[in-house]
Amino acid sequence: MLPTSPPPSGSGFHALLKNRPFLMFWGGQVISQVADKVFFILLIALLETYKSPPAFENSMRSTLMIAFTLPAILFGSAAGIFVDLFPKKQIMVASDIIRALLTLAIPLLPKQFVILLVITFLISTVTQVFAPAEQAVIPLLVRRENLMTANALSTTTMMGSLIVGFAVGKPVLRLAKQLGGGEYSQEFFVAGLYLIGAVLGMLIKIKETGVTNQPAAVHPWQDLKEGLNYLWKNRLVRTAMVQLTILYSVFAALTVLAIPLVKEFGLEDSEFGSLLSAAGVGLVLGAGALGHWGDRFHHKPLPLLGFLSMAFVLAVFTFTEQYWLGLVLSGVLGLGASLIGVPMQTLIHQQTSESMRGKVFGFQNNVVNIALSLPLAIAGPLTDKYGLRPVLLGMSIVVSIGGVWAWRSTRGVLQDVI
Repeated sequence: MLPTSPPPSGSGFHALLKNRPFLMFWGGQVISQVADKVFFILLIALLETYKSPPAFENSMRSTLMIAFTLPAILFGSAAGIFVDLFPKKQIMVASDIIRALLTLAIPLLPKQFVILLVITFLISTVTQVFAPAEQAVIPLLVRRENLMTANALSTTTMMGSLIVGFAVGKPVLRLAKQLGGGEYSQEFFVAGLYLIGAVLGMLIKIKETGVTNQPAAVHPWQDLKEGLNYLWKNRLVRTAMVQLTILYSVFAALTVLAIPLVKEFGLEDSEFGSLLSAAGVGLVLGAGALGHWGDRFHHKPLPLLGFLSMAFVLAVFTFTEQYWLGLVLSGVLGLGASLIGVPMQTLIHQQTSESMRGKVFGFQNNVVNIALSLPLAIAGPLTDKYGLRPVLLGMSIVVSIGGVWAWRSTRGVLQDVI
């Protein structure tokens, strides 16, 4: 088994490279997150071979997406309560194994659309348990001074898996089908990714306090109130979560607005992904810089700079006609996002007690998924009614006000903890 204690203190990625338990955890994180993205692409591909009721013929894809995203809204907070009751390593390993088994069940069951919806809903529900456990494990594997670097790497992994997973998912599944030679080789490939993540999780020995392997009494409503009360009393954690909510809302709205934006550049609708990819590259670069030199940025108003830079980009977008400039601005937007996401996630890790991390990260997962859903629903209609420029300028104003408010409410304390 790998050692349980973090390595001697240091800074930057060099310190993490010496931390074998964290590297093993990070490897499992990469595999599991890529598996999630590839699984979603597999679901879309499977629709062609599934029979649906007549009422669903024209909306199978939308219904499948709802089944995939609904558990995040319904069970995010409840999953966090569950995570606090049991060892997080076991939860992560069990989640990967269950998702692998459910994926393997697809070829064994009748090809009915309702069955595919149920499997999708169940796998997404298990993922909601996996997510807060994954976040809660990070402070158990690294020292306090390395948390920003660890969160930078985690953020880079999340965005990288989003870009890489969706970009290479279809070719990889096609290759798996060719090499496997079987009708269900794609399902076996995705299940294999989950099982690899489970094996890597098994190799880590994590020392936890306050949890046992014995069945624990569960009081959902009481535990939920306890978590909400904890957030209400902890101003730093609460404000950090608000800033992350604003951040994810902007990115969700950008996924909708990217299509009319590329039209302003004279491009086809299908090329909207280039703007999102540029933002992802900027976020990865910013997170990498914070991870390597984060100790030099202590006492700096990073979130404020991030919000102001994002607000600037949203405003300038409305007057941009050159495609290359749009890509540069998207990169700056991603860079500003990293200045918010990495420090605020680090702050939540630092300021949340071990016994409450599951509840806090479960609630965060819940809020973030709602924040991702609402802009997707309203950004398009607002743009149709008022036009692209007013919507982007309105977003710029909201982001500026939210960033300044969040910073003014916490700056005196942040300088002591980040």
